Order: sequence, then C-alpha cells, then structure tokens
Amino acid sequence: MQLLDNNLPHIEITNDIGDTIFHVLEEDMINAVNAALAINRPLLIWGEPGIGKSQLAKAVAKQLKRPFLHFVADAKTEARDLLWQFDAVARLAEAQILKDASNREALAVKNFIMPSVLWWALNWESAKERAIACKRQEPISKECDINNGAVVLIDEIDKADSDVPNGLLEALGAHRFQPQGLDEVVECTGAKPLVMITTNEERALPDAFVRRCLSLHLHFPESETDQIAFLVKRAQSNAKFYPRLNDSIFQKAAEDLVTDRQFAKSNHLSPLPGQAEYFDVLRGLQRLSEKTKTTGKALEEYLEQLRKYTYRKHTGFHRK
Repeated sequence: MQLLDNNLPHIEITNDIGDTIFHVLEEDMINAVNAALAINRPLLIWGEPGIGKSQLAKAVAKQLKRPFLHFVADAKTEARDLLWQFDAVARLAEAQILKDASNREALAVKNFIMPSVLWWALNWESAKERAIACKRQEPISKECDINNGAVVLIDEIDKADSDVPNGLLEALGAHRFQPQGLDEVVECTGAKPLVMITTNEERALPDAFVRRCLSLHLHFPESETDQIAFLVKRAQSNAKFYPRLNDSIFQKAAEDLVTDRQFAKSNHLSPLPGQAEYFDVLRGLQRLSEKTKTTGKALEEYLEQLRKYTYRKHTGFHRK
C-alpha cells in the first residue's frame, strides 16, 4: 500500500478553470489521507467553499499515480448515479431504428447500463467491458496506473438528498453492488479505491454514513493575522505562476480579502470570500500587469478594481 510522503510541500495540479497551480499539503491533510488508506474507509472532508477540498483529492491522485474519478452531486442525484447510469436516450434512439419485434433483445436494459465512477474504481476491467459495450470512453490519464487503485472524489454530497449517502453504504463498505439488469455483481478485485467526499455543511449528513467515514476538517483560520499569513503562504508557494507580482501585492490582496470577509461575516452575508477568491484576484493581477506600462495604472489600482467584483459579490457591500 502506497502512502503520501509526509515531507511533501506541495503538488502541481490543474484547478477547476484549467490553470496550473501548486496545492499546499499541510501535515494534517497528509495524515488524514494516509489514515483513510490504512483503515480503508472513505475520507469525508468538511470545509467552506473554496478552501481546497477538491484540489486536495486531485493532488492525492497525482502523487499516488492513481486514476482520478470525479462526480459532483446535486439535488437530483440518486445513489445509483455513482454506481451505474441508464442511457435512456440511446435506448430510445435504438428503438426507433429497430421496429421489428424480433429485435427486442437489442433493447434489453442491460445493453444500456453504463459504468459510473464507483464501478470504475471497484473493478476497472468490468467497467471497461461495459463501457465498450455501450460505446463509451475509458476515463484514464497517461500519468496514472490503474493497478494502484483509483481516487474517487464525490463533491458536495450535502447537496444531494440523505438517501444518497445511505444508498452508498454497501458499495463503500463491502466494495460491491448489483447493477440493474445484469446478473454479475460488481466486486473490487484489485487495490481498494480511496474515496474522498466533500461537504460544505449545507445539510446534515446521516449518522450511519458519517460513522463509516474518516473526517478531515479544513478550516480558514480564525484570527485576521492568521488569515493573512495563510493566504500569503499559499501565494508564495505559487509565486512561479505570478512572476510580475511580489510579496507586497500578495500581502495587500490578502489584507483586502480579510477586511471584506470580516464585513461579510458581520453582516451575515454568505458565502464568505476566501482562498478561491484570493487566487482569482492574483490571476487577474498577473494578466492585467502587462497593461501597466500602457495604461499608467499601478498594480494597486487594478487590485482595487478586481476587489469590487471578486471579494465584494454581495449587494450588501455596494450599499456601504
């Protein structure tokens, strides 16, 4: 069993808008992931939006050279959507083509069952066979090895109904499930997957589900001084991506965010600006800095301009 190295400072990944960044790995993150690997339980990651929950899963997958499988839950998600999906559109199209009753076998439900993330994670070969039958692509990158097992990220599970986490207990606990319309049970035959599940704590999760997970809480620091230091440290770790910015800009952008965050918190405005918004501003400053010579504007002016639209998203700010 491969574990994360406790001496890892950061890992280069691609964020949700396609930019390359370094994800800073704290000791607590590394220890929690290694505990989940050793105990073979899902890791439930709690924290406010933008704190880096999803990025952690990507970083872990890259470091362990495991395939990364991602599913985002929403209000319409059902438990089976993470195991298998039924392609009703393809079946309807096939039915319109095959009007002869003798072709009913071609319209059998089993022919339109597609593997979802947990199927791939538990039994890659079985999922691959099913994907080929359904004319779907294999979700694999060149940098990973399926023999290492997969990392599955189930994002924002608190947005789904409570039936969803409860409906995953067998698949996550026994590492097996029965797809509809198929005789064969899908079982884990290789390395156990590492399942990482995020929650923004918008809805309480079932006790039975939480009990079967390990928990990692990612916190934005409480004091203003610690918040600024937290943000600047992460900016410095990513300084290679912002060559036109310096520590004073990192500091000023962090101070502005903390000021606006405190205003939002005091006025009960949600969500609070955080790490994600901070890096949005740095990304914008890096690109706008190219114009400083032609426009005559200083970086601080661009910072104030960007601040209005990133840190101050709520109408409460604009009524000050």
